[in-house]
Amino acid sequence: MSVLEVLHRVKNKLRATKEQHFGAGAEQPPVAKYIDTINWIGGGMPQSIGQWQDAADVIIDGRLNIFNLLDYSIGTPPRWNIDPKTGIKAPLEFGKTMNYRDEDTVGDIKYLWEPSRHLQLVTLCMAFKLTKDSRYSSSFCDQLDSWFEQCPYLMGAQWVSSLELGIRLINWAICWQLIGGYQSSIFEGDKGTAFRDRWLKAIYQHAHFIKGHYSRYSSANNHLIGEASGVFIASLTWPYWDEFSVWGSDARGVLEAEAVKQTFEDGVNKEQAISYQQFVLDFLLLPYLAAEANQQPFSEKYKEIIESMLTYLASMMDVNGNLPMIGDADDGYAVKLDHNPDFCPYRSLLATGAVLFNRSDFKVFASELDNKSLILLGNHAEDSFARLAVPAALEVRTTFQEGGYHILGHRINQPDEIKWVMDTGPLGYGGIAAHGHADALSAYLTVAGHEILIDPGTYAYHTDKKWRDYFRGTSAHNTIRVDGVDQSEIGGNFMWLTKAESVLHTFEDSGEKSIIEASHNGYLRLPCPLTHQRKVIFHKNCGVFELSDELHCSDEHEIEQFWHFSEFCKVSIINNILEVSNQSVFVRMELDPTLSLAVFKGDTERPSGWVSRCFDSKEKSTSVCASKRINGNSTLNTRISIEIATN
Repeated sequence: MSVLEVLHRVKNKLRATKEQHFGAGAEQPPVAKYIDTINWIGGGMPQSIGQWQDAADVIIDGRLNIFNLLDYSIGTPPRWNIDPKTGIKAPLEFGKTMNYRDEDTVGDIKYLWEPSRHLQLVTLCMAFKLTKDSRYSSSFCDQLDSWFEQCPYLMGAQWVSSLELGIRLINWAICWQLIGGYQSSIFEGDKGTAFRDRWLKAIYQHAHFIKGHYSRYSSANNHLIGEASGVFIASLTWPYWDEFSVWGSDARGVLEAEAVKQTFEDGVNKEQAISYQQFVLDFLLLPYLAAEANQQPFSEKYKEIIESMLTYLASMMDVNGNLPMIGDADDGYAVKLDHNPDFCPYRSLLATGAVLFNRSDFKVFASELDNKSLILLGNHAEDSFARLAVPAALEVRTTFQEGGYHILGHRINQPDEIKWVMDTGPLGYGGIAAHGHADALSAYLTVAGHEILIDPGTYAYHTDKKWRDYFRGTSAHNTIRVDGVDQSEIGGNFMWLTKAESVLHTFEDSGEKSIIEASHNGYLRLPCPLTHQRKVIFHKNCGVFELSDELHCSDEHEIEQFWHFSEFCKVSIINNILEVSNQSVFVRMELDPTLSLAVFKGDTERPSGWVSRCFDSKEKSTSVCASKRINGNSTLNTRISIEIATN
């Protein structure tokens, strides 16, 4: 940490101590002065009312899907301070001084926090709006009231992270609009009025808490954007206090500044994580829509950043909607506005972007207008989406030099599409690069919409260091590890010490072939320094990749070249040739004949041979480790041939 950050953290510690003993100043908020507001939810109605009713009925019964816990009984009323995964009850002590990383105290904090983001309460409010059935409004009031009772101001694990409060504010804002605002029938009578007063008190306290505890310095990543998003949306949804105008203006300034600061000019979010790209996009998009509805638009630069971030997602997506699981992923969502089992958050963002930016290419990748886009944009979005003409030939951007991702592709978005992504980007954002993985020069290959070479995902965060370190380590990526150590040095669950830096030497994309060549310096820290340089030549017309890994050094090293395959791939080995199939796709990988091969599938000791599609969930896949001992400069050659069966 810098000296300024150390001083900042000391100041925050002193502030928390003061709040613990003398209060934070929002124990008794000012009286709300009601004024009419403009809804920033577009007024569009979902297409499948039955799906919302079914989902709401499950929530009334006190059941939720929480990461790897499916149909979990959280209780009626919910047990907000009990970790669903471990059953540990977090103490109701002062939140800002609580050690939320201590599993013995709080259990798995991700599981404890998730239900209190209140995405599920939006479902109850939408079901009430669609049906006028009082069962849904009653359950909503009961659940929110139970949260106020069990999670009093500043006390417990739900008052630790400003980001969690920001996400709660966003979902409360949507709920408020869906039920009809301050004149809702829910608030009728003494009981309804008392409930409204408790809710507004909590809203003020949430915004007050966040504005005093914004994430700064090394913590100023997606957290800061999400926190500012919550405060800004709150300021427009509930402009009932004079302070909200000031806090909202400050939050707007944070969003404008951080959108630029945390995004490369090419649209890649600097955390180097696909999942966080969509998370941050929602945090930027929702305030944008709220501001537009209230005729307080953000800057053109802010709008351009949203569009460029969507362009990056579209370029990385294959013909079946697959995206490489680059960097961390914790299944974090700002909102849940679609209960279609096939809902894809990335395609949804592109559908929204297609309408907002009049982008027919976004429409192609989105495929259809989903419920989330419809609810946010309004019913007019259907006509706007339908009017977008599908281009005869689709072109996508193939190089994101600042972000560090490059695409070698052929027949993009056609049934026989071939797409190779190579990573030459930074490790992650800021000094600690919290959500980056040690994946320099790693490759991802998808053919005809079927994944072949994959990034295995994330799996774990705070719990189980062994698996946390594996999934973000070099051996879990399609690149080379040297002497059994990662390219970058792990310093903690969300911290890296020394960081590999990649350099792009060549990227050419001509009509018949594409070439990329890059290197990284992660192994210059070894006693005998080594540089890894990878070159890939893609011959488009014959579907052949020629890959060379050059290892520049002057002494002995143990080299491991890793290949990780989709769980849907069948892999067989004859000598040093891998024959891989996935549906109609057949891939022949001729590895360097000097390498010794080892195959892993669901190995828990090493570990290797795993893929994690969802947070806290993993399944067996096939991984190949090709290794050898080198002495001085060496080159490993690999040839990959692709064949697609036709009916």
